[in-house]
Amino acid sequence: MAGDTCASRDTPYAPGLKGWPHDAPPMSREQLAAAGWHVLDGRLPLPLAVLRREALAHNIAWMQRFVRERGIDLAPHGKTTMSPELFRRQLDAGAWGITFATVTQVAVGVSAGARRVLIANQVLGAADLGAIRALIAAHAGLRIVFLVDSAAQLALIEAWSTAHAGPPFEVLLELGVEGGRTGCRGHAEALALARGLHASTAVRLCGIECYEGLGAKGRSETDVPYAQALMDRVEALARACDAEGLFDADEVLMSAGGSAIFDLVAGRLKPALGRPVRGLLRSGCYVTHDHGQYRRMLAAVAERCGCTETLRPALEVWTYVQSCPEPGLALLTGGRRDLSYDIEMPFPIARAAAGSLVPQAVPPSWRITGLNDQHAHLRWDAADAAFAPVVGERVGLGISHPCTTFDKWSWMPVVEEDYRITDAVRIDFG
Repeated sequence: MAGDTCASRDTPYAPGLKGWPHDAPPMSREQLAAAGWHVLDGRLPLPLAVLRREALAHNIAWMQRFVRERGIDLAPHGKTTMSPELFRRQLDAGAWGITFATVTQVAVGVSAGARRVLIANQVLGAADLGAIRALIAAHAGLRIVFLVDSAAQLALIEAWSTAHAGPPFEVLLELGVEGGRTGCRGHAEALALARGLHASTAVRLCGIECYEGLGAKGRSETDVPYAQALMDRVEALARACDAEGLFDADEVLMSAGGSAIFDLVAGRLKPALGRPVRGLLRSGCYVTHDHGQYRRMLAAVAERCGCTETLRPALEVWTYVQSCPEPGLALLTGGRRDLSYDIEMPFPIARAAAGSLVPQAVPPSWRITGLNDQHAHLRWDAADAAFAPVVGERVGLGISHPCTTFDKWSWMPVVEEDYRITDAVRIDFG
């Protein structure tokens, strides 16, 4: 990110990274893990975003088990973290591939070892098309599939391909929803585009894609019929394309899945067609989960699935109490430059007195009421005045929506349950 010196794939963690100890030398990941640091021992400047190792491992295993039990595969959305180390963990756990939103992000994933890549977005610019062709040529076995949703986009791809000889691009046809983002709105429009894709020498139609997340409310009474209607449309389109022989692949890819109501689409990703079908769920935020938006959404998922255990929050941001300038207000050293705020304010989840390595629970009335660039406004009820924060103590914050916390950091330490640092990950949003 701008203003935050980012260690590249081949350089060690080093001074200049936000949250890096001011007096620490450059280190490899192995040296960092062996340094004996603790989040609360005062050596690392705050704010500091951390990942809880046990929760990370649990979440990765949980989601992999979820897709396996439903006979589908996982292509987690890499834009959540943009962390090569986390991509590797997801792939090693059994992910089919990694999803990205841009070609620039794809390059980071390929460098981390991804060899099956889904771009859940439309690609149409000359620079991006050329970069995809170059990546495939440079990496044996690399497969990159992207979305198409209009004849206008197809015309741009064909024009570029006419001027640049090479193999056709693999694409999925995106089906969208009224008032949503990209994607064909109607069945007739989508089927006409499928015919155009099949007839084109510039692309190969490999399957159908949709995204259900924007319509999720966290209430089964509305989410179930909404997801069912969308997936009915997806299945109808897939069957129509199959009946006309429009798919140009031996295996049809069917993909959906954000991180809110993924259970409602997972069971609909393998319709019976005349050729094999691979269902690909694209959830991304599951890897760290959160303390807000997705925690609420997963309560409904757990109820529908009958799960006794679901995902666990793995991402926290630790701050100092910097100032207590008036009764009922404390300012923390973490703000919009450090934390998610696109959905809701962060949540105070723990406190640790100066000199203590052991966090304690916070009073229930503690709440963040506002964020500035570098400050969070912590308030509490008068009934909790005896438990007010004091200058110099540390406050841990949970977040809502991990994507927009990750992009504010270039590295994060991985911690044990007692907050000892035993690993780290890099983050590369460019």
